[in-house]
Amino acid sequence: MSTLPETETLLADLIAFPTVSSDSNLDMINHMAGLLEHHGARVEVQRDATGDKANLWATLGPEGDGGVVLSGHSDVVPVADQDWSLDPFVMSPRDALLYGRGSCDMKGFIAAALAMAPAYAEQTLRRPVHFCFTYDEEVGCLGARQLVPHLQESGIKPAMAIIGEPTSMQIIEGHKGCCEYTTRFTGLEGHGSAPDRGVNAVSYAVRYVARLLELAEELKTRAPRGSRFDPPWTTVNIGRLSGGVAHNVIPGKAELEWEMRPVEWGDANFVKDALNEYIETELLPAMRAVSPYADISTQVIGEVVGLEPMEDNAIRDLVHQLTGGNSCDVVPFGTEAGLFQHMGMSVVVCGPGSIVQAHKPDEYIAREQLQQCLDMLHGLGRSLTQ
Repeated sequence: MSTLPETETLLADLIAFPTVSSDSNLDMINHMAGLLEHHGARVEVQRDATGDKANLWATLGPEGDGGVVLSGHSDVVPVADQDWSLDPFVMSPRDALLYGRGSCDMKGFIAAALAMAPAYAEQTLRRPVHFCFTYDEEVGCLGARQLVPHLQESGIKPAMAIIGEPTSMQIIEGHKGCCEYTTRFTGLEGHGSAPDRGVNAVSYAVRYVARLLELAEELKTRAPRGSRFDPPWTTVNIGRLSGGVAHNVIPGKAELEWEMRPVEWGDANFVKDALNEYIETELLPAMRAVSPYADISTQVIGEVVGLEPMEDNAIRDLVHQLTGGNSCDVVPFGTEAGLFQHMGMSVVVCGPGSIVQAHKPDEYIAREQLQQCLDMLHGLGRSLTQ
């Protein structure tokens, strides 16, 4: 019954596609589409506006509502400036571990799902199994945010979804949302000896950051009673602040990248409303007193809802039966799960590999984890025939 060797072969093929989020994923998507079509799946490839990225949606089993989605993202984080001891895009087996970029995050799960396609195709499924592989999860869940409205417009209504992010095969029933922003400051350049004659974009960006940090402290007082998250409140992180060209030049441009991880969506609105008020009542009036062209603008990179723990969760209960697990947890990192939950599905995050290994040099997944995932997916197939 074991398909571990086949899964390892598939994983090696997937790792060889360098699907860093900044690059195209089309070769990998087309490769997977061909594999699934070979086993009789009904396949749809949905490209983004540029034509360089795509989602893959494929179905085995009967037409109609219900069934289970097996979901994973095809993109991986960069390897630049990381100290790898081996080629990141060649799978390197060492003892019980399989090394390579994306091995655990999250091509291991995708390989396991693909390895199960022949078995699912041979079974008489009474409910469909859907394969969902997206682009650009690592930079704002862009693919899933394009796919979900398309599925809704098409009237496709799966009942359940397993998001195969690396959880060491633990069942995760909730996680925070993820909101990513880039805020740009336009000031007025000038000589550093006359700061009052210019609008220092970096200085105003620093004041904006200071307000963000104040709000971060306020968010600690808004933690819901009984919150299971660690930390229990909505968090804010300053990722990157850049601007300026020389010591003696008043910088006319600055750019800030930041994020927050809301426990409740009301926290996100609280932060955005407070920032907008600060901009309109304090920052912009001061900036435009010197230059009417001064401005502050914020680009939304991604606003992805969290996965809300639900008392009734059919896929959680099913995965408990399939894995023999008797507990579930919540995590602070984000996934695409909340997007599928908002479609009306019951959703869990459960996949092979540890999040501790994700995004690091010499990323790996354990063969034992892959086997546990395959065992779960074998059981899932049996449940879909009943």
